[in-house]
Amino acid sequence: MTTAKRINRKTKGKPRKAAKRRVKQVSIFDKLLRAMPISEAQVQKSLTVGLIGVFILGAFTVGHYSGINETVKTEAATMVSNAGFQVEKVEVTGVDRIDELKVYEIALAQKDRSMLLVDIDQVREDLIANGWIKEARISRKLPDTLIVEIVEREPIAVWQRDGKLSLIDSTGFPLEDIQKEEIPDLPVLVGKKANKRVQQLEKLLDVAPALRPMVTGATWIGNRRWNLEFDSGETLALPEGEETASAALLNFARMDGVNRLLGRGVVHFDLRDAERAYLRMPKKPEPKQPDS
Repeated sequence: MTTAKRINRKTKGKPRKAAKRRVKQVSIFDKLLRAMPISEAQVQKSLTVGLIGVFILGAFTVGHYSGINETVKTEAATMVSNAGFQVEKVEVTGVDRIDELKVYEIALAQKDRSMLLVDIDQVREDLIANGWIKEARISRKLPDTLIVEIVEREPIAVWQRDGKLSLIDSTGFPLEDIQKEEIPDLPVLVGKKANKRVQQLEKLLDVAPALRPMVTGATWIGNRRWNLEFDSGETLALPEGEETASAALLNFARMDGVNRLLGRGVVHFDLRDAERAYLRMPKKPEPKQPDS
């Protein structure tokens, strides 16, 4: 028997070794794509649009700070608009008291709607010119949206001077003129520059938290001192000086807590004298004259 035949017999009937199968590795990015509720094609399209937008915005920014002339900037802005990067929508948050439509009007009032040419700083200034808006943050969201975040001012009092009424915030900033019948349940500050003293008044009232809810108004007298009005009808005249006025109000709050001064028929309390307090009672009605 030949050597070749011997070899064939030895190998006959033995199973061939199976070829190793290669396992295809799935990247984390692919896993994320499959887990997303949108198709891979949509993701690719969004990425493409985003990259184009970033490229164009970057080119415009470089041009702006490199001194490229306005013609080039305008052409770049036109390219951006043609690519779909044009302001079409405005998303507004933080609006409560002001008219939201007014915010839309201001944000869309730009002469050019290209995302490159929208002047974010100017939009912010125009919004803050509205008395109710304390702060405004403007940002772009590609391809076609402006994000406007509004921080409104909070009215804390009514300012009355020269027959005019205005709502003011904690800084004394006039928010809006109102009519007498529109006065909300807020303290009324009277005096030519009383609004400039609203923070001083807040600090003063903080020393007597028990009396604070009863204060319905305050009058700034002679640009020197305060008179306080209470919901029970009394007026309290305080001395000049922040520390002196605070000490007098605290002393009055203690006396009211012990002897119940408010609501007892006194018209006026005068604490301007550090040595003594003065009270004024209502005038007694004059006796009726007998019929002749």
